[in-house]
Amino acid sequence: MSKKMITNLFINRALWEEFKLKVGSRVGARALSRAVEELIEDEVAELIVAEELLKVAEASVLIEVKPVKPKVPTDAGRAIRELRGGL
Repeated sequence: MSKKMITNLFINRALWEEFKLKVGSRVGARALSRAVEELIEDEVAELIVAEELLKVAEASVLIEVKPVKPKVPTDAGRAIRELRGGL
């Protein structure tokens, strides 16, 4: 999202003035565009995350997991009991 564009919005004047006062006092009047951009990003964050997850899913390769036999005899039940304190 690095390219910028100019747009026009029709919004309630009182609402815009209140936004400018509140946000402008916090980040400065010159940063109002960035504040609006952040609000828009928050609204579309789910879409951005979903798109990126799709890219990762498409790029990932399925890995086949094959079971292996242990080299020494084991007793999983006994090992778990020992980890739980001998219960």
